[in-house]
Amino acid sequence: MKKNELKKVLKPLIKECIKECIFEEGVLSGIITEVAKGLGTQRIVAETMVATKNIPDPKELQKKADALEKQRQEKIKKLNESMPFGDTNVFEGTQEIIPEGNQHSPLAGMPPTDAGVDITGIVNLANGKWKHLI
Repeated sequence: MKKNELKKVLKPLIKECIKECIFEEGVLSGIITEVAKGLGTQRIVAETMVATKNIPDPKELQKKADALEKQRQEKIKKLNESMPFGDTNVFEGTQEIIPEGNQHSPLAGMPPTDAGVDITGIVNLANGKWKHLI
């Protein structure tokens, strides 16, 4: 007899025997009782970790900031020295980029340096009779 054939014959028999044992002899109720007892007496241990903030020394922070600024200035100096333009203004003829800001504003798309429209002539428009018009 091959393994598969033996399995086909034995599997249903074993399954039926286990069902009979669990349901008819009260084994299932005993298992449930033991599990319930185990769940009831189980203690939960919570472990807490306290995080401490390492506040760096202000003097050390200042030293690091100074070192980074020095490195930045050296890089700028090297970049300026490596530029072949000399005294030529590279940005001549360029325009300032308009900040995007709030697109729903009435002044959206207008540079902050724009003087706008001259409205000084409006005062003379009514020949100084604005008080009477109001």
